Amino acid sequence: MENKKLIVKPKKPRGEDGHKVFSIRIKDEIVTQLEEICAKTGYSRNELIGLLLEYALENCEVEDAEANE
Repeated sequence: MENKKLIVKPKKPRGEDGHKVFSIRIKDEIVTQLEEICAKTGYSRNELIGLLLEYALENCEVEDAEANE
């Protein structure tokens, strides 16, 4: 039998896994809508918010402030 070793690497400190944790304030109505979508799709609230943010960022256009003058 081959001797296989378990190699345990040092754990990455929180925040170094490519994710950041922070809190936000949102309206109750938005929470209700999120929870309804989560119930229908099986996504967690965190997963759904991540998907929605990715979509919003990919489809967001920022107007130049000078264009409005």
